[in-house]
Amino acid sequence: MLTDREEQILDLLRRDPLMGSEALAAALGTTRASINVHISNLGKKGVILGRGYVLAESPGAVVIGGANMDLKARSQARATSHTSNPGHGSMAPGGVARNIAENLARLGDRVHLVSVVGRDPLGENLLSHTAAAGVRIEHVARTDRPTGTYTAVLDVDGELIVAIADMAATAELGPDQVQAARDVIASAGVLVLDGNLRRDALEHALDLSGGVRTIFEPVSVPKAAALKDALDSRLYAVTPNRDELAALTDLPTRTDRQVRTAAATLHARGVELVWIRMGGRGSWLLTTDELIEIPALRADVEDVTGAGDSMLAAFCHVLLDGGTPEQAARFGHAAAALTVASAHTVRPDLTPRLIRATLEQKELP
Repeated sequence: MLTDREEQILDLLRRDPLMGSEALAAALGTTRASINVHISNLGKKGVILGRGYVLAESPGAVVIGGANMDLKARSQARATSHTSNPGHGSMAPGGVARNIAENLARLGDRVHLVSVVGRDPLGENLLSHTAAAGVRIEHVARTDRPTGTYTAVLDVDGELIVAIADMAATAELGPDQVQAARDVIASAGVLVLDGNLRRDALEHALDLSGGVRTIFEPVSVPKAAALKDALDSRLYAVTPNRDELAALTDLPTRTDRQVRTAAATLHARGVELVWIRMGGRGSWLLTTDELIEIPALRADVEDVTGAGDSMLAAFCHVLLDGGTPEQAARFGHAAAALTVASAHTVRPDLTPRLIRATLEQKELP
């Protein structure tokens, strides 16, 4: 919410975006120092972008949840359990919410990340990389706990064998940090909440969401089970896979009929869209009265890490651009195909043009 003085400043900047702080102070009968404080606050609220007083007229996205460093080890040959396997490792910024935010920024959207990282070298690395990609990080809090890590072991074909997530830092993301981002949440076109959130933080974000289209990404089966009771009409969409859908509803999802029944229970709670990842079959996009089957696009898998994050980011990008949920889901599948064909968790050359070309060709460029 903007103050009266902030509204006055914005009105003047809409008439003349090149007005300096001295001219603004004179027009409003106040001091230059006072104007600078208000300009700083408008930047934190996401209304003014950068130092050029560029106004953010179109709504952007806010993503709340996990940010950590990804540690990935990939076997050079088919992995053998209970012994050492030759391979190679890498480290890069990750975390579901952070990955979604970076993908959105690379697609050209204005996006704020709300998360927690440590006051350590890993945290500094993560924040500098994320900011350089175009993500606004003013609402990423710091903690004395170590920055979270996600350690993934991949087989020779890039498929995940096992992963261990240390999200102790993210566990410090509570209602206070969410409340500090209330203004950017209120002005957002899309709000994404990931399953790494504590229940109280998730509930507070949902309470602040108002009329903002809010999407919940469960992240994993244990996290879905822990947050299932919070899902209600405050959510626009939920994006589980079949196992996460079972955890969210306490219902079996082994057959197609069971999947539809489980999705119907979420609709009954007031959730408008249920977008279910169906593995190699693609996905199902369900409303209260329609099921749209969306096939997966062919891709040569290099690394599956981050595919779901790029899929959801591309989905949000199309929604922000005024597209339909079906258009958004198809765009998401193309982004996921491009991501798994890359060694990067967030593909650095991901653009709307590249995704559109993939959709048109039905194969990777």
